[in-house]
Amino acid sequence: MTWVNVIVQGVLLGGLYALYATGLSLVFGVMRMVNLAHGDLSILAAFICLLVVGVVDVNPLLALVVVVPLVFLVGYLLQRFLLNFTLKGDDMRPLLATFGLSVIIQNGLLQGFSADSRGLDAGRIENASLALGDKVAFGWFPLLILVVSVLVIVLLNAFLTRTQLGRAFRATSDDQGAARLMGIDNKHIYALAMGIALAIVALAGVLMGIRTTFTPGIGPARLVYAFEAVIMGGLGSSWGTLVGGIMLGVAQTVGFQLSPGWGIFVGHLVFVTVLAIRPSGLFAKTVS
Repeated sequence: MTWVNVIVQGVLLGGLYALYATGLSLVFGVMRMVNLAHGDLSILAAFICLLVVGVVDVNPLLALVVVVPLVFLVGYLLQRFLLNFTLKGDDMRPLLATFGLSVIIQNGLLQGFSADSRGLDAGRIENASLALGDKVAFGWFPLLILVVSVLVIVLLNAFLTRTQLGRAFRATSDDQGAARLMGIDNKHIYALAMGIALAIVALAGVLMGIRTTFTPGIGPARLVYAFEAVIMGGLGSSWGTLVGGIMLGVAQTVGFQLSPGWGIFVGHLVFVTVLAIRPSGLFAKTVS
């Protein structure tokens, strides 16, 4: 039963990783760009939530009503007036631009909040749990994160496949030149894609801030977990991203069960193994 509990905890942790990875997958699928500031932007969202909670004195979950639209706007403006210009040259330009943005965000947060660990208090739901027998139990809040992750993926897939704007996203992903000939404004589509991606990662950042503590410097680690989940699941597959996140979460919890210092290592080992066996990922598709 101990190992059953370990796997359950890994699945719940994987829901959080999948939520981080979904936005990264969307950005890559639409504009073939890897955002190296992805993790740092999630931490920025957590700190914005911290400010909102401090000013308004509301539950962090309610503060999402302010944080998510605000970060969506940041993502739209960032892509429209900065990152779109980096897409005209070679692949290194967006990498360098987003790396610089990552450094700016980390140092800005360090200046504004210091290097101290912070956390968001959501009240009783953080510690509420359900026991299944003597040795299997799970927290309601990690379960909520998993449910939110699945819901986000369902809504994103519905948006991409059943709406006119979603079809414009897929058309731009398939053939940018043909999309422009059909009257699609690629710059606007890219900005919307980044806005949606950052809205999702803002949700992940706040939920992470409730689940555990955070500091200005942990963004790159979140980027690595998101990247590994996307690659294992397969670029362009939203459900594959969920599977990749769960695989990574289970691998880490199994590693921690074997030895306290093995958790992250086992997660990376599983990633490398999947990459070696199936370089394109488990459920790779052409579009997101």
